[in-house]
Amino acid sequence: MDDRMVKAGLLAGAILTMVTMADPARATEGGGSAYPHGAEGWMTGMLPPEGTYLLNYSTYNNADRLNDGDGDRVPLDFEAEAFANTFRFVHVTDKKILGGTYAFQVLVPMVDLRVDMGGRRDHRAGLGDIVVDPFILGWHIDKLHIAAGLDIILPTGRYDRNALANIGRNYLTFEPAVALTYHDPEGPELSAKLMYDMSTRNKATDYQSGDEFHVDFAAGWNFPKWSLGAAGYYNQQTTDDRQGGVVVGDGNRGTAFAIGPTVKVQAGKVPIMLTWQHEVVARNRSQGDKLWIKAIFSLGGHP
Repeated sequence: MDDRMVKAGLLAGAILTMVTMADPARATEGGGSAYPHGAEGWMTGMLPPEGTYLLNYSTYNNADRLNDGDGDRVPLDFEAEAFANTFRFVHVTDKKILGGTYAFQVLVPMVDLRVDMGGRRDHRAGLGDIVVDPFILGWHIDKLHIAAGLDIILPTGRYDRNALANIGRNYLTFEPAVALTYHDPEGPELSAKLMYDMSTRNKATDYQSGDEFHVDFAAGWNFPKWSLGAAGYYNQQTTDDRQGGVVVGDGNRGTAFAIGPTVKVQAGKVPIMLTWQHEVVARNRSQGDKLWIKAIFSLGGHP
């Protein structure tokens, strides 16, 4: 078996798990990043007023190639297609801590994943990995909005070490995050969510996925009833993958950069965001496109 086919085998780990909100991503053994890159964009740093909210994320993901550490296609027939709908419940309290408003949230993903690779096919559907964040703080300083928290991604999705398509990762991930938004209601908007992921070991395979830094971003212009701009994400694995304490291959450090158009419209009291993202750069991971539809509903507060 030549080096390129060995690399193909390592990269197959990029599809072995469907995580959080349908992201068949890079070459961590658990199969993709714990976070669904590109999920956030418009208003990501703006904690809403006191109340309870449902943020509904619907996404379609398609990847048709696996790339090596140089970003070149690995010689392996491959396609991964994922649909997901994630229900994100956020409760904003009237409590203040360090001058910021206290909130908490839970995200419940339902995913449907199909993988074709090397003549083999697999399909899984059901509950993915649930995310909880018991401690969020938000600040509003004129047109600048800041939110910070700690997401904990739980291994609630189905996992089988011998499956090609999994909808769970079988390990915990801790993700501190800071989101910032500069928002002019009839002018420019700049938003970014910065995150750092640290995962525990997958006990079924004795595999430790490396840490990651990543950011979702959006930039655009707000008009009275709609907004237009560009949105995307950047992801960089910062530490090596290890199995049994030994570095796997070249470390399998994944990199990705994606960008595409985004639009936000106000449907009555419900903001709706539509975003398409194309992965321009992908190393040690799969490469493809994403389509997001996000809507925000008030369940007992002020939209």
